[in-house]
Amino acid sequence: MATPLEDVGKQVWRGALFLADYILFQWDLFQGRTVLELGAGTGFTSIIAATVAQTVYCTDVGADLLAMCQRNIALNSHLIAPGGSVVKVRELDWLKDDLCTDPAVPFSWSEKDISDLYDHTTILLAAEVFYDEDLTNALFKTLVQLAHRLKNACVAILSVEKRLNFTLSHLDVTCEAYDHFHASLHQLEKLQDGQLRFSVERVEAAFPQRLVYERIQQLELWKIFMEPVS
Repeated sequence: MATPLEDVGKQVWRGALFLADYILFQWDLFQGRTVLELGAGTGFTSIIAATVAQTVYCTDVGADLLAMCQRNIALNSHLIAPGGSVVKVRELDWLKDDLCTDPAVPFSWSEKDISDLYDHTTILLAAEVFYDEDLTNALFKTLVQLAHRLKNACVAILSVEKRLNFTLSHLDVTCEAYDHFHASLHQLEKLQDGQLRFSVERVEAAFPQRLVYERIQQLELWKIFMEPVS
């Protein structure tokens, strides 16, 4: 019924299953691509993406969480797409501007990793990571930074559940985390820096459900297209 904030990454949330269903439906979109998942948690969505993508960077923070991702990927290695597909577990902290390259730090990035990430990534994923306003701000900042560093136009596919909570401050049922996420989408779409154009599109939940979970109306999928200004 409740999960401490420090443990939210250690379970599979409904939004991750929702996003995974979309990946399984949009097979051609992911075929042979390089994919970056932000806030991967258990690594579930990265594993599903790796059934078709060429390379998947499965990222989060915390050595224990990342070690769990690594174990889960190893346990499901038989699902990884044939032909040399690979899942790389790496640390990516949204509160820091640069990737960790210190070889003494577990799950740090090599220069080869970074070069491959920036040269080939075209799809970014994030599922059920919009539960805290500060972290949502940090994620959107990270998306913008990555979009400027990636050499190709890219799309971010975000899964969110609109959760209603009673708050003492409002003495009413509200969905503050969702509202902040939605406001961040609109703010990003208005961003003009002369280099990139950001456009936002909601994905209709009309795709088939292959995984076992309750597909409630509060589950939403959003795409952010990040393209150079022509």
